[in-house]
Amino acid sequence: MKRILVVDDELNMRLVLKAMLKKENYEVATASDGLEALNILKNNDVAVVVTDLKMPKLDGMGLLDKVAKKYPSTPVIIITAHGTIDTAVDALKKGAFDYITKPFEQDDLKNIINKAFKTSTFNEDEVILSPDETDRYEIIGRNSNIIKIFDTIKKVAPTTTTVLITGETGTGKELIANAIHRNSPRKNSPFIKINCSAISQNLIESELFGYEKGAFTGAISRKPGRFELAHKGTLFLDEVGDIPKEMQVKLLRVIQDQEFERVGGLQTIKVDVRLITATNRNLLQDVKEGRFRDDLYYRLNVLPIHVPALRERKEDINALTDYFVEKFNTKLNRNIKHIDSKVRKLFLHFNWPGNIRELENLIERLVLMTKGDNITIEDIPAELKSQGEAASISQLGDQNKSFKDIIKSKTEEIEKKMIIQVLEECDWNVTKAATQLGLSRKGLQLKMIKYNLRK
Repeated sequence: MKRILVVDDELNMRLVLKAMLKKENYEVATASDGLEALNILKNNDVAVVVTDLKMPKLDGMGLLDKVAKKYPSTPVIIITAHGTIDTAVDALKKGAFDYITKPFEQDDLKNIINKAFKTSTFNEDEVILSPDETDRYEIIGRNSNIIKIFDTIKKVAPTTTTVLITGETGTGKELIANAIHRNSPRKNSPFIKINCSAISQNLIESELFGYEKGAFTGAISRKPGRFELAHKGTLFLDEVGDIPKEMQVKLLRVIQDQEFERVGGLQTIKVDVRLITATNRNLLQDVKEGRFRDDLYYRLNVLPIHVPALRERKEDINALTDYFVEKFNTKLNRNIKHIDSKVRKLFLHFNWPGNIRELENLIERLVLMTKGDNITIEDIPAELKSQGEAASISQLGDQNKSFKDIIKSKTEEIEKKMIIQVLEECDWNVTKAATQLGLSRKGLQLKMIKYNLRK
């Protein structure tokens, strides 16, 4: 896409700019004011906006505000004959890509537009998901691997493809399964879940497939199984690696044929079920060691999703902490307003063996037990403090790194945290964050790629 939108209330200026840009092989659309420009943006893909400052109805600054909010990846160049230093600074603070005053040299404007166009193309390839899009999945995170999971959910949800979600206990595998269901055509049908490790081996068959009256002692009436209950919907088998091997054959048949018989029954029951499974085990290793059938593994592993451990996505810890504080403030009728910086630093150094679930449980405990409205380092359990401090010392004393490498690593860690903090303060508006950090927009974009802050 090489379309540029030129916005100016002077017809001659629109004609001159249109002719100049067409010679450069750009496709050009024009508008006489900001309102007309917004209609064009609404109905057309535009790579760059070039706008006059003083216009009737909606002026250049008003248009800039609208574009920054609705089309944040579209660069806006302000052209004006009324240029002052204050106006230029104000335009840049509000998100303008650049600013040029009349009269100007055509080559200067061409160079600015060329840079803006490259930035626009860059943004299309390296777009950051908006908070609205991430909130839709109720999953908190801007880690690059989490962003990839959002992408996968978006692609796989409309299909009936079988999904295998792997990851340690407490990483949020069920959240992802739920997100796939809620964004699928089956969202108004049942989402049935079962934890296979929580059911004894002699009951797993009747739980999955149901049983007929009299099938065994205590079966005083017919009972449908989870597959039957999930008809037209989604069945989520958590910890599928714990299913006994003799049951794996029957599960394979249901996946292949979408039919089964209840325990003690002769009638074949057909179902339409979308299957999502999850495990904290290495199923491929279990296959090699004979604990899990290889044919079932390949049936389940059509589309794998791996959820990283919390220690592998530490840039998300602050956001998750704030989310849980808000959640438990509401649930427990508390009013925690602040978390001490030492506490946040400790959370970043801690390894979180229980992952997000452990963090959630700790925050609930802190919100409930903290006396005031501020969580301080004194409120943290002693065992967590000692482990966090030990991890911090261990990181600083890495014998495999030179002193120079350790300093470089810590400097980059501080830089990354500062960039995340400023981006969050600016609602992830790259231009505003770059201005606040004293960087060029391009410079900040490159650092965001370096630290995996972009898709």
